[in-house]
Amino acid sequence: MSQRSRVLPGFGLSLGFTLAYLSLIVLIPLSAVFLKSLDIGWEGLWEILSSERILKSLQLSFSAALIAALVNVVFGLLLAWCLVRYRFPGKRLIDALVDLPFALPTAVAGIALTSLYAPTGWIGQYLEPLGIQVAYTPIGITLALIFIGIPFVVRTVQPVLSDLETELEEAASALGANRLQIVTKVIFPILLPALITGFALAFARGVGEYGSVIFIAGNQPFETEIAPLMIISRLEEYDYAGATTIAVVMLLISFVMLFLINLLQAWASRRTGRTAR
Repeated sequence: MSQRSRVLPGFGLSLGFTLAYLSLIVLIPLSAVFLKSLDIGWEGLWEILSSERILKSLQLSFSAALIAALVNVVFGLLLAWCLVRYRFPGKRLIDALVDLPFALPTAVAGIALTSLYAPTGWIGQYLEPLGIQVAYTPIGITLALIFIGIPFVVRTVQPVLSDLETELEEAASALGANRLQIVTKVIFPILLPALITGFALAFARGVGEYGSVIFIAGNQPFETEIAPLMIISRLEEYDYAGATTIAVVMLLISFVMLFLINLLQAWASRRTGRTAR
């Protein structure tokens, strides 16, 4: 039997180049972070892990990123649905604005959100009499993470919606399915892998976000300090071992959560017979 021809020959060379590139860009830097964190010793590690201020910052970073990603899944799906299924004036403009958080510097986004939701801002001045404070609270942090995470969900779900034939919905309707059944039994299972992928991307971006959050957070100890700020603070104090240790803790928590999300995504893909793009 003749060997099957391939469009791109040289698997060994391609694999070697891929592993070398992955090692230089990802594996070696991460290994350096782990090794640097060992300089602090077990006592220093326990001091960091038992620090209430650091634990509060880790809790805030992960909880805000999780809530923002969940919100983006809902509204990102609605936005993608409107962009794919409907025609309306200004559709191309809105489609282009979805990518604005990608292109906008994060510091500019943080300043803009702060100017809007500060007690004297355009929107904050109307919320303040109602007893609602957005800026310098966890609500403002979550809002900033929603802003920078929405494109991940929209751009992940949009291609799947574009490939979703309307004939499937028409066939389900012809067989007697109502709207709720069409959404839950036909559309949602197909979109589930893409939604999980968009959620994972938005969550990962939110956990490590710094520029857009630092201005609207207010950086109040035990209340609005995020974990990346604690890393920056340690670096400014030349405590490189402490900074890398906090980074390793964030990395391990993120890895576990993303691993669980990937397991969920694999389960959804097997169940629907589709893969997320």
